[in-house]
Amino acid sequence: MKRSVRIFWYIFFAGFICCVLIIMLANFGAFGKMPSLKELENPSILQSSEVYASDGTLMGRYYRERGNRSNIEYKDISKNVINALVSTEDKRFYDHSGIDFKSTLRAVFLLGQEGGGSTITQQLAKTLLDQGSKNKAWRIIEKVKEYIIAIKLERNFTKEEILALYLNAVPFSDNVYGIRNASRTFFQKEPDRLDVDEAALLIGMLKGNTLYNPRRNYKAAFDRRNVVITQMEVNNKLTHVDADKLRSLPIKLNYRKMDENNGYAPYFREVLKGEITDALKDVRSSDGSPYNIYDDGLRIYTTINPKMQVYAEEAVAQWMPVLQKAMSSQNYLKNVWKDHQAELDRYMKQSDRWQNMSDDGYSEKEIRKSFTEKVPMKVFAWNANREKDTIMTPLDSIKYSRQMLQSSFMCMDPITGEVKAWVGGISFKTYKYDHANLKTKRQVGSTIKPLLYCQAMEERGFTPETICDNEAQYFPGNGWVPAGRKCVGAAQVTMAGALAHSLNCASAYIMKNVGAPQFADFLSRLNLPTKVDVVPALALGACDLSLYEMLWGYSIFAGRGFSTKPYFITRIEDRNGNVIKRFDYSSNRKEVVSEATAYRMARMMQGTVDVGTAAGLRGRLGISEMGGKTGTTNDNADFWFMGYTPQLLAGTWVGCDDRFLTLASSAYAGGRVARPVWEYFFQKVLADKSLGIEKDARFVVPADYENITDSSSEYDLLATPVQPGLGGEDEGVGKEQDFKIGNEYIPPESKPVIEEKVKVKTDTSALIPKVNKQPVEEPKKKKGLFKRLFGKKEKN
Repeated sequence: MKRSVRIFWYIFFAGFICCVLIIMLANFGAFGKMPSLKELENPSILQSSEVYASDGTLMGRYYRERGNRSNIEYKDISKNVINALVSTEDKRFYDHSGIDFKSTLRAVFLLGQEGGGSTITQQLAKTLLDQGSKNKAWRIIEKVKEYIIAIKLERNFTKEEILALYLNAVPFSDNVYGIRNASRTFFQKEPDRLDVDEAALLIGMLKGNTLYNPRRNYKAAFDRRNVVITQMEVNNKLTHVDADKLRSLPIKLNYRKMDENNGYAPYFREVLKGEITDALKDVRSSDGSPYNIYDDGLRIYTTINPKMQVYAEEAVAQWMPVLQKAMSSQNYLKNVWKDHQAELDRYMKQSDRWQNMSDDGYSEKEIRKSFTEKVPMKVFAWNANREKDTIMTPLDSIKYSRQMLQSSFMCMDPITGEVKAWVGGISFKTYKYDHANLKTKRQVGSTIKPLLYCQAMEERGFTPETICDNEAQYFPGNGWVPAGRKCVGAAQVTMAGALAHSLNCASAYIMKNVGAPQFADFLSRLNLPTKVDVVPALALGACDLSLYEMLWGYSIFAGRGFSTKPYFITRIEDRNGNVIKRFDYSSNRKEVVSEATAYRMARMMQGTVDVGTAAGLRGRLGISEMGGKTGTTNDNADFWFMGYTPQLLAGTWVGCDDRFLTLASSAYAGGRVARPVWEYFFQKVLADKSLGIEKDARFVVPADYENITDSSSEYDLLATPVQPGLGGEDEGVGKEQDFKIGNEYIPPESKPVIEEKVKVKTDTSALIPKVNKQPVEEPKKKKGLFKRLFGKKEKN
């Protein structure tokens, strides 16, 4: 044998051995960890977690940009998408076993001038491995790893499974990941409903999701879509006539990208995020790692009712502009910040502008100067878009923003504790701070009084007919309550009358009979987490509690004496539909007072909404039985209304984040400021028969309850109505026509993520969809090196 021939064979076998060695080293992880067969069966592609309402409506998602994907099964993907993908990216997909050697050789010899040689399976492997090095030498190693994974995928999954996994993983334009999100974002439809031209547009993006973005590069996207349509024609997926018609169509988008502001109940979902993190801190996934709400494709099922959520947001949006107009018209606002310069400085230094300029090296003097120079900006405004363009100084924009009245609203089932609606503020897009959650506390004012009266009834023998001294009370060591010793109304009133008209002096009398330590203990027995100061002024609401806690406490009235903690999560599933956390709320209910006391309080609290500080509310709504209570704090910093029917309990709060910013006029009180939000919500709920909230529902009469007094005779015992303006707590002097809702309709923040909703069930679709169709038959292969190296798992 000639020396040259021997050298050739030496080089050939050396090269072959090197190739085999590189393949084996890559397979065993020498160039980076390779996924095992088990990991390939359950790939850990980043996947957004989804939040569902009580009826299965998708409320929104938690994700990092790359994790914002929602996986679907092969059967739920339009055949148009499959045909477009295979025709364009890998026309011999059904004939090869992961590597198309013909395409690979063509790409090598023509240097990629007629396209690359990667198959769909190889592209999927690249995505699974998160590869794409710019270093050419290292890219060769990556290619070897992709070949290995591609063959493993082909030997362990059907063609349909590979296509579904690929389409669930790849990025489309605008950093949208997965075919389902792409379909929803660009066309507002599910992927099984995509037309041919829509499917071609989306598949065309895969070649260059920035270059072929139809919103930014219409012409390039149009041409690329037509290339895909042509490929479908070439591969006999379309007739020439149909292809010509499709190529002539313009691109029509129905674009709306999902972000944290989209979907239902944005404030609620932000609070829910923290609750989920806490709930799963001790739960581990199958590989022992903690669950990640952004990456692990969790499915969180909640108690929120989408219709009630929309009605709650509408209620806030229709009433708050009216209040804001009154707020902004107050003369004292012109000079209020002169007395609060420290707060203004703090807000400046907390702003993004200050932080960014500081990071860029500007001096404090330069930064402060920039806050006094007018610049174009967008600010919150009460209109359909909840924003407006304007020109003002950054300093004025801070004042403008802080002077916006905020509001919160929460609704729950008083028996079960299920939260039905949650509004944490006036605009999540602008104001992220949530005012409804457990940690956000404000002074509650007179809304505390029903709890005090309830304890007096349960433990001190008081009844609605009990005569109370309506005079200021002296408490040794604490002084007089009320502090100003100002009382209105008759010297003596019934307890029912005192509650209906929210009389402070009579409430102080009841506190003297109950005792401040005993009342603080009663609040603790309600399971309210906040520990209040033990002072007699508790009788008038001199404590800070959250709206969440107020609903918790008020649940005893319609809840037949049981304090019921509000809850909003039912279960959490992993991406494969396995329940990883089910929530047991059996311990959430605790009996605090007798059913008879709860019933008597519910009937007595009807006085407030019939003739008291929220007079006429029950009549306007046409409700048979209900209870309610208004609340206003010192200087009108906080306004409350709490109310309930036998089926539903809701509360609302209104105020500015800075307590020195108030609706200063005596015309404003809880009955006029907060009550309209509650009333609007119940008008909508009662009108919607599908919700099952009945006007004629009545509180359940306890079985052992005797000497029942009907509501009309109870009201005969009420004190003579207090004349408005004489200082009665929560009595306003404004006229009802001064508080009419405007003509402009401002839509709620909640909007459907997609028109369809999922069926609520325990078993949901897996990431790797298992199809009912028979796997595509592959050519028989001989057992050889690759078979022995990679192994094969029999397909089911």
